[in-house]
Amino acid sequence: MVHLAVIGAGYWGPNLIRNFSQVPGARVAYVCDLDSAKLAPLASQYPTLATTTDYHDLLRDPKVDAIVIATPVSTHRRLALDALRAGKHVLVEKPLAATTETACEISDAAHAAGRVLMVGHTFIYNPAVVKVKEMIERGALGEIYYIDSSRVNLGLHQFDINVIWDLAPHDVSIILYWLGQRPLRVSARGNSYTQTDIEDVAFLTLEFENKVMAHIHVSWMSPAKLRRTTVVGSKQMIVYDDLETMEKVKLYDSRVEALMLNQATRAELQRTYRVGDVLSPRLDVIEPLRAECEHFVECIAKGKTPRTDGNAGVAVVQVLEAATRSLKEGGRSIEIGATL
Repeated sequence: MVHLAVIGAGYWGPNLIRNFSQVPGARVAYVCDLDSAKLAPLASQYPTLATTTDYHDLLRDPKVDAIVIATPVSTHRRLALDALRAGKHVLVEKPLAATTETACEISDAAHAAGRVLMVGHTFIYNPAVVKVKEMIERGALGEIYYIDSSRVNLGLHQFDINVIWDLAPHDVSIILYWLGQRPLRVSARGNSYTQTDIEDVAFLTLEFENKVMAHIHVSWMSPAKLRRTTVVGSKQMIVYDDLETMEKVKLYDSRVEALMLNQATRAELQRTYRVGDVLSPRLDVIEPLRAECEHFVECIAKGKTPRTDGNAGVAVVQVLEAATRSLKEGGRSIEIGATL
């Protein structure tokens, strides 16, 4: 039995408690929050759940195997490092940290302690996202050309982070997971319309090897909610729409082919367009957060490396930090290999 403690009883903490409570081989022993008013409803709902306002109680308890951190990103470094030094496994909600340097520090600490570190990039455990990954890996799309993603809605505005750090971690983690690589360079443009120095709309461009590009649009200022990503390949194309209830993934047998007619002058170019069938594959029915929680417990029990380990967390933070720097420098392209 893996005994867990959750730090943070705000919006996401109760969801984590609910899902971990349903995972075989796991038991949520504690929940911690500075606001005792948030603890009372959870204690009533889960009679065996101990509550505290001091996270050191969790670290001192030898029965607690793992700490789940669902607090603002500014607190991740202190809480994660203290938990790892206390010999606990750690699950940290996205993003892992506020800087690449800090994310690396947390990841290195997990390696040094020999403990599981997992980042809560929940969409990587979404059956639709996993299915797209499978299609890409088996070559169904052919050569990947580009990815276009929109994650926009009206609100909710944050007051401590901009829209890139709030919404883009989802899309960045998905794209890096699909492509299996980090971008070579990142650029971003955006603006602050309702709050000073906190951008509420942004456009990110990620450039990868072999001319692969990814474009991400994030906004708190859109009249309609969109969660839609298109992957265009040389053979076929995929549309992943997370707001769809039944057919979240659609594979389009569509492509463009070019045929040069006059090789000597290269003056005439004929294109052919293929528009074939549309396939919606069957997807497993499971809540992504439940799959994430099961994976964390399995990694602890079997000593496995999480799908969203410290390295994955560092990669996402690296892109977010580069995008933020580009934003402040007028959209200048930032080399990922450079010091951020």
